[in-house]
Amino acid sequence: MSDKNNKTLKPGWRRVKFGEVVRLSKARSQDPLADGIERYVGLEHLEPGDLRIRNWGNVADGVTFTSVFQPGQVLFGKRRAYQRKVAVADFSGVCSGDIYVLETKDAQVLLPELLPFICQTDAFFDHAVGTSAGSLSPRTNWTSLADFELPLAPINEQKRLVDLLRAVERTSELHQEVGGFADQLVRALLADVLSREWPVVDLGSVVQGTQYGLSINAGSDGQYPMLRMMNIEDGLCVENDIKYVDLSEKDFETYRLVDGDVLFNRTNSYELVGRTGVYELKGDHVFASYLVRLKTVPDKLEPKFLTLYLNSDFGRRQVLAYATKAVSQANVNASNLLRVRLPLPPLDVQQQLLDEIAKAKCAGKAAMERRTSSEVMKKQLFAEITGDAR
Repeated sequence: MSDKNNKTLKPGWRRVKFGEVVRLSKARSQDPLADGIERYVGLEHLEPGDLRIRNWGNVADGVTFTSVFQPGQVLFGKRRAYQRKVAVADFSGVCSGDIYVLETKDAQVLLPELLPFICQTDAFFDHAVGTSAGSLSPRTNWTSLADFELPLAPINEQKRLVDLLRAVERTSELHQEVGGFADQLVRALLADVLSREWPVVDLGSVVQGTQYGLSINAGSDGQYPMLRMMNIEDGLCVENDIKYVDLSEKDFETYRLVDGDVLFNRTNSYELVGRTGVYELKGDHVFASYLVRLKTVPDKLEPKFLTLYLNSDFGRRQVLAYATKAVSQANVNASNLLRVRLPLPPLDVQQQLLDEIAKAKCAGKAAMERRTSSEVMKKQLFAEITGDAR
């Protein structure tokens, strides 16, 4: 018997096997449309970590699924269980054979509302993954899942846990929504400014030329950190997976980055080529050959406004119009980059927009940090459910 099984249970708790308190639904429909079933759910419709079903297909479009589910039942993705796909149905439908439809056997023994949270715990997923078979598309099976052991709380304690978990879940969703609203606000603020009547200019007229980075091998040691294409995130240069190079004093001064430089990723996959970031890091950095340095004309263009534009849908359409595709990569050379057209508001309008966007992003970041705290609290409650709480 495992150490976990030897743990002393709280008064009133008892250890049970999953199959003792949960049943696998056998309800089937050979003709869902004739049976009045309108919606179907496949694994692709379930999102990891999200208990709500937000997408589905229409049975009328044609489907071979026969497993029937009803509101309140739990859908568990048995194929590739490491994807952590669990949801609670809030409508009736049919689902893929790679989804188990679960329900409690007796609501006076295990609350139906607690079941989805049990299925979300690390212990349950670890068991599901550990009992899966198959290399390309591993699947667990009901016999193995039914053998999963867990401590079962008294019904009043289950109600307390459900109330807490639901409150945490609602809080987490609220913070997620606020973060999404912040992203929408950023896009709306930019769209509003770009929709006004401003002069439209070639990028080459508002930057002080371009410069390709260093074509030199970098390693884990060296004098100077060198930024590469993976060091651009969300409009900024970041120090992720930094590599280093040794340079002469002359070469260092030639490729040294200064505050306000804009780095443009000229070669990458078609989806990622053109990512742009402003350099604001502390220290002495240089940059690699897949990046192009742009220096804006100070009295015409704010570096962050240029970055915001090039990373936006508006700017990316311009950039990708000049991208040349290879087998797995795309390239935008410096000459073509300078031909990109952009609306040019006055500097005070650019700065006002950047200030408003900074506030929106700050609010979004704060919301996501609070969501992270909510998720930590949920993990702690999950640990209590499975007897791993300390």
